Amino acid sequence: MRHILKRREILPDDWYHFGEDAPVDGALIVPLAELRKDPERWRNWSGKLGVRLSVDASYDDLTDALARLSLVAVEFPNAGDGRGYSLGRQLRDAAGFRGELRAVGAGVRQDQVFLMSRCGFDSLELAPGEDLEAARRALHRYDVAYQPGSAATSPVVTIRMQRYFSANTS
Repeated sequence: MRHILKRREILPDDWYHFGEDAPVDGALIVPLAELRKDPERWRNWSGKLGVRLSVDASYDDLTDALARLSLVAVEFPNAGDGRGYSLGRQLRDAAGFRGELRAVGAGVRQDQVFLMSRCGFDSLELAPGEDLEAARRALHRYDVAYQPGSAATSPVVTIRMQRYFSANTS
């Protein structure tokens, strides 16, 4: 069984990718092209449904299907390709997606996981050969960030302003 990082824990992956032997009512991730090819089939899917997006896709491509989806998997083809980060932020912030947002592909590496979580990714399917435990520790490496993100943590500038105003308003 495959394991993933999900909400900062190492857990068994209960999702299947299109083409794998998935149960009829299982949680299934289908490519965007497949979702578009047979939308009626996927509207009637009895299990949880997810879609896999390449980084050249747009969150607008999911407008009709987003409410039906439990998961959106965004491909990171390599560690130097930042388009997946932008797509993750757009799905969380502009499209309002609140389901599971998963990073997948060769670019999902230990040194990238903290930044991915800041962009709203709450599950990470690491590239082959990556150490899950080291990646889990990397998620806890920092407890503040300088830029705002989709994650629940506040950037350090906000924390400093809150401290300043609470100390100077008494």
